[in-house]
Amino acid sequence: MDVEAVRTFVTVADEGQFQVAAQELGVSQQAVSKRVAALERELGVRLFTRVPRGARLTLDGQAFLPHARAVLRAADKATAAVRPGRRPLRVDVMGTRAMTAGLVQDFHRAHPDVPLDVVALGADGRTVLAAVRDGSVDSGFWARRVPEDQLPPGVRSTRVADEPLLLVTGPGHPLADADSTTLHALAGHRIWMPSLTPGTEWAAYYRELAAEYGLTIDAAGPNFGTDHLLQAVAESTTVATFMGPRTPLAYPAGLDLRTIPVRHPEPVYPHSLLWREDNPHPGLAALRAHLTAGYAPDAKEHWLPGWARTGP
Repeated sequence: MDVEAVRTFVTVADEGQFQVAAQELGVSQQAVSKRVAALERELGVRLFTRVPRGARLTLDGQAFLPHARAVLRAADKATAAVRPGRRPLRVDVMGTRAMTAGLVQDFHRAHPDVPLDVVALGADGRTVLAAVRDGSVDSGFWARRVPEDQLPPGVRSTRVADEPLLLVTGPGHPLADADSTTLHALAGHRIWMPSLTPGTEWAAYYRELAAEYGLTIDAAGPNFGTDHLLQAVAESTTVATFMGPRTPLAYPAGLDLRTIPVRHPEPVYPHSLLWREDNPHPGLAALRAHLTAGYAPDAKEHWLPGWARTGP
């Protein structure tokens, strides 16, 4: 059904005259007549009866009018849902306890006028890349930096944050009282990270880190979540784990944990923002500007995997 024909019918019904309806719609009276005639042919009924002072609804026209109004409300609502600036900006944050969730929270505090739809597709960059490419999300975070010519057509990426890693231990761990430590000093200590899923960027990151510094990173499960991991670390004298300073955003209550900076170099996890360059959502430009404004990489003091050491 032609929505404009339905809109024309409703306008004529409200105004009672084809000429006044034409003025209201900004078209000719002939165009109004043609639209109404086309709608009558489609429905197989007469909608108006011509009278000296204009047009009067027939019984069929009266029956159709409330449904026509409902059609227009639905059409207007559907249009508003996808109009740039009206639809919430859909952003994938990888996980609600990831640093990237905190970055988007900061953006929301700075730009409360930008409506957000926050989702967590997981830590696999390939999943996020596919969602951005297909339009399932407006933007998302990943770590793997690839040359522009290897990204899908129209997809762009820029680094927006480097997340430092902290060693997390319980009070009985040999390193619990250290002010800081080094990657070389961690050789021989068990670092438990059951959340590492084979094939993900996180797994590739820690595999390269372990190979370069001789670390023992245990990814054996089962993975019962961050709270269970931290409980096990707090109670152990031999197990530690890596976490960022904003991952999780709040530790479970009652746990005695130590967070120890790792220095010289400081291992950091690179976070990049993905988006489609043809995405017109005004909130996307604001998000990009907010995330890139304060980013300043420090390659001399940071350890990064080989696939993140090159490129702008």
